[in-house]
Amino acid sequence: MIPQPQTLDLDVGHVQRRAMDFLALAKVRVVLMVLVTTYAGFYLGTRGAPDYLRLLRTLIGTALAAGGTLALNQLLERDVDAKMQRTRRRPLPDGRLQPIEALIFGGSITVAGILYLAVAVNWLSAVVTAATSVTYLFWYTPLKRKTPLCSVIGALPGALPPVTGWVAAHQGFGIDAWILFAILFLWQVPHSLAIARLYREDYARAGIQFLPIVEPDARSTGRQVVTNCAALLVIGMLPTLVGLAGATYFFTALILSVGFLACAASFAVTRTAAAARQLLLASLLYLPAVLLVMALDKVPM
Repeated sequence: MIPQPQTLDLDVGHVQRRAMDFLALAKVRVVLMVLVTTYAGFYLGTRGAPDYLRLLRTLIGTALAAGGTLALNQLLERDVDAKMQRTRRRPLPDGRLQPIEALIFGGSITVAGILYLAVAVNWLSAVVTAATSVTYLFWYTPLKRKTPLCSVIGALPGALPPVTGWVAAHQGFGIDAWILFAILFLWQVPHSLAIARLYREDYARAGIQFLPIVEPDARSTGRQVVTNCAALLVIGMLPTLVGLAGATYFFTALILSVGFLACAASFAVTRTAAAARQLLLASLLYLPAVLLVMALDKVPM
């Protein structure tokens, strides 16, 4: 009778470890960020009282599709991940999961998420989510090893989740949705380039062609982050100018954008790891703050 509970304990432990590996494959923390921007788009695109059931359905479908897409990305990049210190312990390069398991898991929940959005929310949200998955997997992922333009290409799928939320609530596109897209797009480039500067030795080892790896002195990287932050300073004002948000948002976004631009300029001048870390921190503060204030200061439709 004694071996039975021991065997059961071993089985439960094995199941738990497998579950954690599949969660790691889906990159739960990244999915949460996707859900935050999707929720922001939904709330800002809502007329009148929010439809919380529709919101829940939107978040469920988006979470499934995002997690599945990220799992498929790890499948496609398992050889790259094996070469980098920061990723070599992921489930696929470490051998804890097999490629066929990642394919079935990632493919199934990606398709399930898109179909769920089409049936439970609307076809527009499904189309935008499908476009997010396709551009991430078949544009951004292969281009990371071919061209430094990959950071710009990668910003496209990264900027679409708030559009998913918007069309789920608003039942259509509009200038406001594309302003949200532009804010996310412009924000992502300095954010990703700051990360690439901090981990450029690791990326170089894996053959990733981000700008800081292709050009080690980071002059072009500095120009790129300043250009994007300067454009963000202008685009970030548009929600007030088109009547989406009020004056409180305008002045808050102005202050945040000037601070973000100052960090970008500091990085462009010094091009040090410390300046890149400061720029990364500024990016992590900027986006949630801007979205939160925009939501709090939303002009009723």
